[in-house]
Amino acid sequence: MPIKLTINHQQVEIADTDKDMPLLWFLREQQGLKGTKFGCGIGQCGACTVHYNGQAMRSCSVTLGQLQGADILTIEGLATDREKLHPVQEAWMELDVPQCGYCQTGQIMAAAAMLKATPRPTDQQVEAAMTNICRCGTYVRIRKAIALAADKLAKEVS
Repeated sequence: MPIKLTINHQQVEIADTDKDMPLLWFLREQQGLKGTKFGCGIGQCGACTVHYNGQAMRSCSVTLGQLQGADILTIEGLATDREKLHPVQEAWMELDVPQCGYCQTGQIMAAAAMLKATPRPTDQQVEAAMTNICRCGTYVRIRKAIALAADKLAKEVS
């Protein structure tokens, strides 16, 4: 039975594939969505974070067999307008957050999901939600960018 799901606002039907394949590898190898990065493969680092039904999720820890009817959003689909970045992406650029940049797509996806659920997070809420690892240690800039993105999102709403 084929698996039907949505990836970046597009309907996808997966037939004749290994149901145990991690979503991460399906996105990268079969969909060509290289923004989702492989880090650890065991769900700890967060480099592979995507939105799964609106929630931040490590794509290395879910298999295709678990995705029937799922709505998946990757970094490539985060911006709703091809001409305008998502406010989290804008904040990342304005504050020059990345150092090496490898983990940043996962960081951005985690931050965007958190801000959608909690538009004005406290420092404690940010700490609890942002569990992705950055080997370069850009955590201070990440937190500043989250605050800036929260301000940008608040202005969009008002």
